[in-house]
Amino acid sequence: MSADRTEAKSPIRTVLVDDHALLREGLRAVLEREPEVAVVGEAGTVDTALAEVAHTRPDVVVVDLKLTAGTDYEGMRLIGELKRADSSISVLVLTTFLDDDLVVRAVRAGASGYVVKDVDTTELVRAIRALAAGGSAFDPRSSNIVMRTMSGERNVSDELTDREREVLRLLADGMSNGGISKKLFISESTVKFHIRNIIRKLRVSKRTDAVYVASKRGLI
Repeated sequence: MSADRTEAKSPIRTVLVDDHALLREGLRAVLEREPEVAVVGEAGTVDTALAEVAHTRPDVVVVDLKLTAGTDYEGMRLIGELKRADSSISVLVLTTFLDDDLVVRAVRAGASGYVVKDVDTTELVRAIRALAAGGSAFDPRSSNIVMRTMSGERNVSDELTDREREVLRLLADGMSNGGISKKLFISESTVKFHIRNIIRKLRVSKRTDAVYVASKRGLI
């Protein structure tokens, strides 16, 4: 899609996803003043976003992480669904939330860019342009997080002990703490100790994420 758009010199087809209608309207008004960008659709939920993207086939989807009330970041699920449906679509996270875990999770889900909502119009358009061209775009804060995490990931395989790898493999098999304890002839408190270390070293927040990340990196 991006190559055809470039040859035809047509605007970057963009879909906006945010659960606040007023924010979507404001963002649309700002972007529609830019000749490089054409807002072809908008949505406020995961389901409507998937339908809108399937209908409009945009180059870039701008996604907020919080699409519902509560603590869940539904935008993460949307990113994964979008990339599974069409890997050529580029996803730019535009959100008020910025911490290491969220940035890393968004990138792992398939986002190619991450900027916070205090970004100015010029930088936002630059980010959309970069993604449409097949690149990535991160504001300085999220870029530092990504680089720091990538650096840590290169060394984490050396940090995991043989016992931690054993525990990881058993976690991947779906075993409980009690099952791992019996299998390795160690106490459940020792199992919990190893799992805490694994979670810390892999920079995740729960055991299921540890298994997912470890498998992606070829650690188990």
